[in-house]
Amino acid sequence: MIIGVPKEIKNNENRVGMTPAGVAELVKKGHTVYIQTNAGANSGFTDDVYQAVGAKILPSIDEVYAIADMIVKVKEPIEPEYKLIKKGQVVFTYFHFAADRVLTEAMIESGAVCIAYETVEKEDRSLPLLTPMSEVAGRMATQVGAHFLEKPQGGKGKLMGGVTGVRPARVLVLGGGIVGTNAAQIAAGMGAEVMITDINLARLRYLSEIMPKNVKTLYSSMHNIVTELPNIDLVIGSVLIPGDKAPHLITRDMLKLMKPGTVLVDVAIDQGGCFETSHPTTHSDPTYIIDGIVHYAVANIPGAVPFTSTMALTNATLPYTVALANKGWKQACKEDPSLALGLNIVEGKVTYKAVADVFGLKYETIEL
Repeated sequence: MIIGVPKEIKNNENRVGMTPAGVAELVKKGHTVYIQTNAGANSGFTDDVYQAVGAKILPSIDEVYAIADMIVKVKEPIEPEYKLIKKGQVVFTYFHFAADRVLTEAMIESGAVCIAYETVEKEDRSLPLLTPMSEVAGRMATQVGAHFLEKPQGGKGKLMGGVTGVRPARVLVLGGGIVGTNAAQIAAGMGAEVMITDINLARLRYLSEIMPKNVKTLYSSMHNIVTELPNIDLVIGSVLIPGDKAPHLITRDMLKLMKPGTVLVDVAIDQGGCFETSHPTTHSDPTYIIDGIVHYAVANIPGAVPFTSTMALTNATLPYTVALANKGWKQACKEDPSLALGLNIVEGKVTYKAVADVFGLKYETIEL
């Protein structure tokens, strides 16, 4: 198979879809890999390194899309890429369709086979291709939250861990999954007082057992969240419904419960955001203020640490990429039900129910 890895063109997206180690594995199995020139530069991988393991370098994104049977990316295609995608071409990347009707309609029209990292799901309900970036995003969420709590950034001017005789910051983490767990661990390590919420009592029990003493658990209900907000300095939103839009856990009216300079970090923004007042921002312009509350809603948080993120992502995606290349998408998905759940749009048909439901589109099961 011919695999193409284009340079990401989303704002400040510094990751790349495949490391040289991943390329080497595919080449070893007889596949041809084309890398767009400088695609890996911001992740620390030069064209020379890719060529040394057998990749071929192409100068333009148009040429990569034109030659490839399968495109392996990091982020969803954006408008300039729509016209480059061919009918029947496999596109393997994060899509987050439920948050973007325009993207959804463009991929339906393209006739491509769209396999979304974020909905590949194992029998135990784990999300193997979302997990590594969730780990990065959770840890980054606390780091950026601490930064924007600083007064010059619009925050309250609080140090996360406080100092002797001065109380530390209070952090509320909404969602006890991979993102929330990592966010809470970093916040606790910085010395903050942390409250983590979830609706799964078994998960809360588990978190109570593994978390440091400065992390408390709380059942996630509107009443409990409202009660906590007046005393919170940083809120990290990390709720996830696989493939579906995130619910709004903090409404516009609830902003007035918080003190000016409180920071909201919406890690769920890829799926539409879990704060009603969230809208996507970029690394070059990451925050905005509504009613005195600082909002951070960068849609590709792990893109700020591309070396770590690219390595972690390829570690997770490579076995699936190899299977798709070796067997073709139909056979690979037939043999692996978890990969089959990644099929969101196939040759003009919406094959993931949550995406169809969000936009009122026809849902069609796929016979492999």
